[in-house]
Amino acid sequence: MSLFNSIKIRTPESIELEFSLAGIGSRAVALLIDYTVLGTGLVVVMLVAIYVLSQLSQTEALLDIDADVLELWVQAILALVLFGLYVGYFVGFETFWQGQTPGKRYARIRVIRDNAQPVSLFQATLRSLLRPVDDIPPSIGFFFILLGKREKRIGDWLAGTLVVQTDPRNDNKDIVISKEAKLFGDVLLTTLNFAAITPDDFATLREYLRRRNSMTPTAQKNVSTQLAERLQEKTELETLPTDMSASTFIEAVYWAYQHKKQ
Repeated sequence: MSLFNSIKIRTPESIELEFSLAGIGSRAVALLIDYTVLGTGLVVVMLVAIYVLSQLSQTEALLDIDADVLELWVQAILALVLFGLYVGYFVGFETFWQGQTPGKRYARIRVIRDNAQPVSLFQATLRSLLRPVDDIPPSIGFFFILLGKREKRIGDWLAGTLVVQTDPRNDNKDIVISKEAKLFGDVLLTTLNFAAITPDDFATLREYLRRRNSMTPTAQKNVSTQLAERLQEKTELETLPTDMSASTFIEAVYWAYQHKKQ
């Protein structure tokens, strides 16, 4: 029996994927680590600001500027920098690190959209801006996560995101592309309509290839067939190759898309 609640999500490609929700414990561990890392950075910035403030008397004599005015400017800049670090830490990592921060990576959880697509810059920003609201004592976000079926805090509800467990079997593993898929991928480089494949489509392919080994053979066959048929429709292929499995075809498209973008 799993210790985590599960949720099934239907992607825009009408593919149904199952995820385990992160749970309050994993999220608390991740947040503790992230706040430790972030807090260290904020302390360093504040120490630099204190040093700058201590040098204002000398600056006043050199530049003939009122030290009180300079102090106000330094304080204003410090406030902006601290706020930027607080928000930017989560936004930057979640956007460019596939929904993870250092804490989330340690806790083996990540943020995704409600449709199972990777979190976008807008959604990561909205989650981060609402984090102070969720952290208001006695932690409003905690009660939202604890009592909600989808275990969302306020930022998740407004941003349209979920925090889910990552499969430990897929951690630190590259997607394996077979030799057969690479050979067929070379053909697709000159024949496939890549313009019809959106970044979200590519993200769905990647998600399937990362998770397929944790699926049952029946689920893997059904999902790969649906994805392959969806790709055929979007790229206007006349037929799917009959001499390879749907999963190998998806590998070939994934490999060709990566090399086409280079």
